[in-house]
Amino acid sequence: MSEKKYLKWYNKVGYGSGDVAGNVVYALLSAFVMIYLTDTAGLNPGIIGTLMMLSKFFDGFSDIIFGTLLDRTRTRMGKARPWMLWAFVGCVITLIAVFAIPPSMGDTAKYAWFFIAYTLLNSVFYTANNIAYSSLTALITKNSSERVQMGSIRFMFAFGTSLLIQTFTVKGVELLGGGAEGWRTIAIIYALIGLAVNTLSVMSVRELSPEELAERSEDESEEEKAAAAAAAADKLPFKESFKLLVSNKYYLIILVVFLLTQIFTATLNMGIYFMTYILGDANLLGVFAWAINIPLIVGLLVTPWVVSRFGGMYHVNIVGYIIAVAGRLGVVAAAYAGNLPLMLVFSGIASIGMSPLQGTVNALIAEASEHTFLRSGKRIDGLMFSCTSLGVKIGGGLGTALAGWLLAMSGYVANAPVQPASAINMLYFMYLWIPAIVNGIILFLLSRLDVEKANNRLRAEDELEQPVAVESAQQ
Repeated sequence: MSEKKYLKWYNKVGYGSGDVAGNVVYALLSAFVMIYLTDTAGLNPGIIGTLMMLSKFFDGFSDIIFGTLLDRTRTRMGKARPWMLWAFVGCVITLIAVFAIPPSMGDTAKYAWFFIAYTLLNSVFYTANNIAYSSLTALITKNSSERVQMGSIRFMFAFGTSLLIQTFTVKGVELLGGGAEGWRTIAIIYALIGLAVNTLSVMSVRELSPEELAERSEDESEEEKAAAAAAAADKLPFKESFKLLVSNKYYLIILVVFLLTQIFTATLNMGIYFMTYILGDANLLGVFAWAINIPLIVGLLVTPWVVSRFGGMYHVNIVGYIIAVAGRLGVVAAAYAGNLPLMLVFSGIASIGMSPLQGTVNALIAEASEHTFLRSGKRIDGLMFSCTSLGVKIGGGLGTALAGWLLAMSGYVANAPVQPASAINMLYFMYLWIPAIVNGIILFLLSRLDVEKANNRLRAEDELEQPVAVESAQQ
């Protein structure tokens, strides 16, 4: 029997457009905050990296807190949509603040300004918005195919936004006056665009009721449906929710994969240093953005078909990351050979391999959340989806902080026409080797992530037990 459909095409597109807002924040921070702070604000990359790491201690707590709060939220708009809507207002204010450090301040005041704005942005507002947005995958549909489609559409918007930001930001800052003024103005423009699209996304979908979420099949009795609804609506104590969370091995694997993918992206986004000081042209960042993001978007377009045609998410993701690892190793070889066209080609091949995971990752989290429900009868969707925000922020922060520490260790000199040999070698390691190594680790983890098979086994066991239960009740 085919699964019930919950969404129209415009619901899926409206939902997916919400990642424009998220990537206005994420892409601008991950690709440009470090070079803004070092080359415009005049701050030390090692100190910046340390401050980013300190900020992540707050992130670890806030993800769990907001995930728990979302699970306990009951409003006319639903559980997740209010958090997604209002949290982005705070994202607008704090994103602008990060790129608006007054040049007249002393260095200590600049570090304090950055740390406060960056921590509020990541630990509070972006956390609340991103957890709510990701949770909608499980709250607006129960159809697994629709969840894969939503993930593909979402990440097409995400990578499209990242592509545009990486293409136009350097030139945009120059056109808007350059220096501190240019960075502040570009942040204001991006933040307001994000606010408009985030609001549109929130209004384009509706959440299912607790009763709809709890329904298991059309054959269940009204008493069984009511019991399931009560279980879904139950406000679990935090201790019990957390125990369910950490006992789900698939959640833990997905959490590490999320963290690693963000380290990959953060170190790859240090490409602006590679383009500036090795390839000699900062605007090449936009060229590489096209080579990386267009294949990702094309891959995301075909991911739902590929998954349905070739045996589900597990097998497609494994094959995809074999291609991704081979592609990144090709980039390494081409870079050392000094062959720019080959670097672009292999970057595109690696991106195609990575696209199935990007398109299915929210569906994988939803399956992991369903695994907890099938085993325990308890729903912790909000807390489960906190791994999205937790992995994005900690992974992205670790990657950017690592880049700052490595730059400081290498003897990097901001705005120097020629960097020392130690800095050049470090830029090769950061931009080429770290992404290749991370992809290899992700491939290994994906080989342990067959959550679909585990859930199908649990459902089959449940179906076998139901006739026995009915027979016992009749006797």
